[in-house]
Amino acid sequence: MRAPPLLLLLAACAPPPCATAAPTPPGWEPAADAPWCPYKVLPEGPEAGGGRLCFRSPARGFRCQAPGCAAHASAGRSLRASVLRNRSVLLQWRLGPAEARRVRAFALNCSWRGAYTRFPCERVLLGASCRDYLLPDVHDGVRYRLCLQPLPLRAEPAGAPEPAAPAECVEFAAEPAGMREIVVAMTAVGGSICVMLVVICLLVAYITENLMHPAFGRPGLRRQP
Repeated sequence: MRAPPLLLLLAACAPPPCATAAPTPPGWEPAADAPWCPYKVLPEGPEAGGGRLCFRSPARGFRCQAPGCAAHASAGRSLRASVLRNRSVLLQWRLGPAEARRVRAFALNCSWRGAYTRFPCERVLLGASCRDYLLPDVHDGVRYRLCLQPLPLRAEPAGAPEPAAPAECVEFAAEPAGMREIVVAMTAVGGSICVMLVVICLLVAYITENLMHPAFGRPGLRRQP
């Protein structure tokens, strides 16, 4: 019995499993039966609508390794932001099994600090199966604050409303991509200039002591009458 052409096409287009990825610590890895993360990027104005439903695959086996990545954790240690050198940020969170069963969705609020006040940047509504979210582009040198709040299940008509869990917040500032290279280059150039100045000073001292001193320091021969 031959397989349908659609199944063969999906099997050919499926990405191969990553054999070299390091395992993610327990509690941070999405469930095996959740291959997709549904989310909505909400507009700023409430009159603009509810946003468009999108899907993304979870980042399995991700490791934040220096110097290409800097990790920042919330006060409760259940939310972390991995700031990559390409100015993208991977936000990851974890929940206990009992807490995960009571969650309907996650609300992500983003803001950044300006000269005098904070400005909103992005609001996202994520499904209950989501455990990470990628911010593709952040500005250099701006202090960001990301807050994630689990939304409880809707209460039944006869039941009491489920209290909302407190939000976990993490703050970070993206380092400029070329700043580290510029600092290293300036340090190397400065060190080379210092070495050249030392060599020039030693050369001048050598010339002064060995070439010019005999000409002026040797007593002149007196003429005999």
